[in-house]
Amino acid sequence: MEIKSNKINNANAEISAIISINELNKNIELIAKNLAKTTTIQGFRKGKVPVAIVKKQFATKLTEDAEAEALREVLSTGLGEMNISSDSLIGEPNVSKFDKDDEKIDVTIKIAMRPEIDLGDYASMVEEFDKPTIDEKDINEKIIELAQSQAKLVDIQTDRPMELGDTAVIDFEGYVDGKAFDGGKGEDFPLLLGSGQFIPGFEDQLVGTNKGDELTVKVTFPQEYGSEALDGKEAEFKVKVNQVQVREEIEINEELAVKMLPNQDDTSLEALKNQVKTLLENEKITKLYNDDLKPVLLESLVESVAFDLPEFVVEQEIDMALNKSASSMNEDEIQELRENVDKLDELRETFRADSERSVRATFIIDSLAVAENIQVDENEVMQTIYYEAMQTGQDPQKAYEHYKEAGYIPAIQMSMVEDKVLSTILNTKMKEA
Repeated sequence: MEIKSNKINNANAEISAIISINELNKNIELIAKNLAKTTTIQGFRKGKVPVAIVKKQFATKLTEDAEAEALREVLSTGLGEMNISSDSLIGEPNVSKFDKDDEKIDVTIKIAMRPEIDLGDYASMVEEFDKPTIDEKDINEKIIELAQSQAKLVDIQTDRPMELGDTAVIDFEGYVDGKAFDGGKGEDFPLLLGSGQFIPGFEDQLVGTNKGDELTVKVTFPQEYGSEALDGKEAEFKVKVNQVQVREEIEINEELAVKMLPNQDDTSLEALKNQVKTLLENEKITKLYNDDLKPVLLESLVESVAFDLPEFVVEQEIDMALNKSASSMNEDEIQELRENVDKLDELRETFRADSERSVRATFIIDSLAVAENIQVDENEVMQTIYYEAMQTGQDPQKAYEHYKEAGYIPAIQMSMVEDKVLSTILNTKMKEA
């Protein structure tokens, strides 16, 4: 067996070999002898089947197993020659060439390895910045916002037209083409104007009306509303305003603090303000990180940290980008790509730069996670999905199962690792104002 090994760079290698048919036949003979000891064929006792019969009965399978054994030997020998450990490989080795004739098999195996990355002084890529400041006005406004979300609804004391932010308690019934439709009727329904809870345009037409008013609201259902009978249809709603309500006025004092800090040892107004200040600081820091600092830091890392990329990983990324692009094409465009290989290759190449950048960023984040000892386990991913589902009124367990069945968990986990890694680096550069 002739074997040539070539370590192309720190992330890619290639092993070429010539396997003679004689070597392949030796493998077939050995496998057939072992199989003869265990197989059962009608007319022969177990373990007494002649090798010639086994070779005739299982000819195709024996050849496939012998070829696989030869490829394993080629791979093992090639890796040994290049001092590459099997645990440093990424993905399965790719047999890029397998030419077989009566005398030999000419084979080439491509290998991808986890690249060696020198991160350097990555923390120096971030300049120091001031922690966002929160003033008393911000704190008081947030306390009122939080308190009002729990405050009681009360009838307005003066007969005035409704405004955005008021709650209209209404009776309504909807009609399409003059006929009432299922689910289009309600009584004493509390509708917060400006909440976007109803069809676009519905709430706007209630602004300026008064308690006791009866009116016809005309709207058009969205094109993809979710009901074949209503999608894109014009509708009229007969509406009666029974009451107009607002949230109770909120006064920031010690009594409010007690209500908003249940089951806590310190229920003082100062403790409430400190908690709200921390909440607002975290919101501002998150916005600053996500909108400005994280994208800049990641771009700096991608531009400055040089290393070799595994070829097949980049090709996979290009394929994903190509498939995503194809999903928005019409049938004629897709057919043209099928028939024109040059045009398909040209289109693939347009995704290469972004794909290389994405792969480079992924390996950098992985290395940073190791350097900073950052991990995200599946339980943490599950808790995140649960929290977001509850925030949007979804069933947490069903949301998690959906993501798991769709195979999204690894991508979510990777995103969370990236978020933690970049936040950890940025936190070291944040100064108290």
